[in-house]
Amino acid sequence: MKRFWLIVLTGSLVALAGCHSFKKENIQPPTPLAKDFKPTVQVTRVWKTRVGHGAGMSGVRMQPTIVDGVLYIASTDGAIEAFDAASGKQLWEKKTRTHGWFGWGDSKRPDAFYSGGPAVAGDLLAIGTLDGHVYGLNAKDGSQRWMIALPSEVIDSPTISGQLTIVRTQDGRVYGLDSNTGDRRWVNDQGNVPLLSLRGNGPLLVANGVVFFGSDDGKLMALRLDSGDKLWEQKLSTGEGRTDIERMNDADGSVLLDGTNLYAAAYHGNLTALDGPSGHPMWARPFSTYTSLAANGNSLLAVNDDSQVWAFDKSSGADMWKQDGLKYRWLTGPAVQGDYVVVGDIEGYVHWLQIGDGALAARERISKKAIRGQPVVAGDLVYVVDVEGHLAAYRLGAK
Repeated sequence: MKRFWLIVLTGSLVALAGCHSFKKENIQPPTPLAKDFKPTVQVTRVWKTRVGHGAGMSGVRMQPTIVDGVLYIASTDGAIEAFDAASGKQLWEKKTRTHGWFGWGDSKRPDAFYSGGPAVAGDLLAIGTLDGHVYGLNAKDGSQRWMIALPSEVIDSPTISGQLTIVRTQDGRVYGLDSNTGDRRWVNDQGNVPLLSLRGNGPLLVANGVVFFGSDDGKLMALRLDSGDKLWEQKLSTGEGRTDIERMNDADGSVLLDGTNLYAAAYHGNLTALDGPSGHPMWARPFSTYTSLAANGNSLLAVNDDSQVWAFDKSSGADMWKQDGLKYRWLTGPAVQGDYVVVGDIEGYVHWLQIGDGALAARERISKKAIRGQPVVAGDLVYVVDVEGHLAAYRLGAK
């Protein structure tokens, strides 16, 4: 079980930014944004709201989930809400709080420290918490259907696949829970996980009866959905280096599936394309990242650990372009909105880059607080949330 987590990169830099501590020799200041920047595409903010106090200093990447035109989002201080994704109209809200000792007093604490984000399928909403609980709620009104306690915190969104809800905990275990009752159906224990690790887990990908995810020791894992048994594993990073920091090799981003091909990457590791059924690598190239990937056509889009945005050829891994203009701005993982790549940064800016050549095309600011969660695109809107719970929806137009 992890006895120590290191919140590095985006997590610690958020704290450092608040204290104006970029003068430390081992911390690079964010690249200044050009004051005379002229956008080449129009961006319109369609709506904006706030949900609780967001992720705060938890280090969790909070993201909304959008299903059938409804946006669901939660915060670590016990708020969970549903909105009409197009208009921002609130559909329902639930807040869990205990008021002081024995129900009285001035202090307040949440009963549910929601984390990661909700997963929704049909009328079930599943979400984990920082104190190791998983809740099954009614997606129509937020009422509780079931709850289960697990031995470690859940900091990323569960994944619902039919009668099973798949959940990963910070101690290296993956659980298959009954979607109707929350009862445990199986557990896969990876054994010992590194004592020193990045704060975070990549989202679980379920496809063709298989659960795919990146591990804390730099592996891409494939489990049987029905039993949790391991099918195969493939190293994304060797974990080599002279210091504990250099040997950290978490695979904390999403695993992409394109046809039968998988794409995954690791911190201090490689960007790798694999054959999904067998797990055999097709190509690999050195690339260090702690965020998720995105794809568009034949382009594979990624942000490295210096916050340089890259595009690679999916079939070979060859470079297509690199954008240095946002270096050290500790970007989120990329999302694709039309012909543009969207990323958020540590100072609350949202940036749009042209997919064709990586040129900076537009920027907006949601707040002065860091954006950690990967933007989410649904229809013609992209949704962005910062660490204090400010949530905004943006649409692109002609310039």
